[in-house]
Amino acid sequence: MKLKLALLLVAIMLITSVMAGCSSGQPAASETTTEGEQSANVEKVTIGAILPLTGGAAATGVKLRAAMEVAQEIINGEYADLANVPLAKEAGLPNLGNAKLEIIFADHQGNPEMAKSEAERLIEQGVVGLVGAYQSSATKPASQSAEQYGIPFVAGSSSSAALTERGLNYFVRIAPNDDIETAMFFDYLIHLNEKYNAGIKTVAVAYIDNEFGVHAKEMVEKWVKEKYGALGFELVGVVPYAVDVTNVDTEVQQIKSLNADAIFHASYIADITMFVNKYKEFNVNPKAVLNYCGGFQDTQFVINLGNDGDYFAGGAAFSADKLADMPELAVINEMYKAKTGADLDGPALEEFASVMVLAEAINIAGSLDGDAIMDVIKKTEFKAPYFATGAIKFDSKGQNEILASYVVQTQNKEYRAVYPVDIATVEPVVPIPEWSKR
Repeated sequence: MKLKLALLLVAIMLITSVMAGCSSGQPAASETTTEGEQSANVEKVTIGAILPLTGGAAATGVKLRAAMEVAQEIINGEYADLANVPLAKEAGLPNLGNAKLEIIFADHQGNPEMAKSEAERLIEQGVVGLVGAYQSSATKPASQSAEQYGIPFVAGSSSSAALTERGLNYFVRIAPNDDIETAMFFDYLIHLNEKYNAGIKTVAVAYIDNEFGVHAKEMVEKWVKEKYGALGFELVGVVPYAVDVTNVDTEVQQIKSLNADAIFHASYIADITMFVNKYKEFNVNPKAVLNYCGGFQDTQFVINLGNDGDYFAGGAAFSADKLADMPELAVINEMYKAKTGADLDGPALEEFASVMVLAEAINIAGSLDGDAIMDVIKKTEFKAPYFATGAIKFDSKGQNEILASYVVQTQNKEYRAVYPVDIATVEPVVPIPEWSKR
């Protein structure tokens, strides 16, 4: 028996030797193929997008999905008129064998727990990166799940300052946060006072009681205490409202009683529409209203309100005023408009950018490895001719430090750039005309 076993082992060794000879002595491909070479053989690269596609913010979520789909079409197609946009000239991801980009969309319904579970489901399906989730309260748990699995998460429009204060290694954000926007709002008010003698001194905050709204309110409190209080501004009151609010009569009466010169709003589209209608009904006449990234920036705002939505203002990364000077943005806007029937808005453009940045990072890395992709994201200044600033670059905390946002004001149902002065295309209207005089 021992003899037979020995002969069998010898036979196996001879067969192995012959097979090795047939392969010219080269190791198997799996032993020598680098990660980049393996990735070059993939047919598609899949990322996940988590958005509010149903629920109170569904109208916005559907538009954000359309913006991401435009990015996907540009990446997977060939667009000679977008030659300055990375990945637009050649179909697919060149460094990965022209693999096509696939986006799997998930609906968090405005529910943070759903956002977390959907992120984990997408990761289990094998996505190599995530984008979304619009509402900061949803982005927070979704990005925490991505962190646990080492999956890059590029947030487009979520604005809570706390998101980039968590020390995460796999999270970055393109939009300005509410800390940055708050300082810009106060600087804008100073501009109105100095140039137009607006006489704005008192400020109130109306905010949705979630991650987005609470942090916006906290940033106003912080900036008044640290800087703008000494420059003559006073925070006279804050008015929170429930996430599932259906009537804002009480909140509007509270705001009216504060008699603030300016109101800072942290609201989504359904909420801000209710507030404006009630401002008219209860004859609330502030000199200025400034809106954080959210409902006001959704072009549905002017559709819902018509001329009643005029003279409101807020931070935005997009204004149709800029299309004539930005040919790439004009092409992208037409592609988006064909899907939605409306121009881009700030959040839509930021979510578009999130897909472009993540795809370019994957392409530069030439890899589907999360660490390799994040290394590119952290070190690269991404060309972005669709932004007024032309580029995107993230600081050590993951915040885009080349901020494209500026102040827009609705005039005659259009979003017009009014600040900073070097970006403005029209003069701001201040104070807001009283309802009885419109």
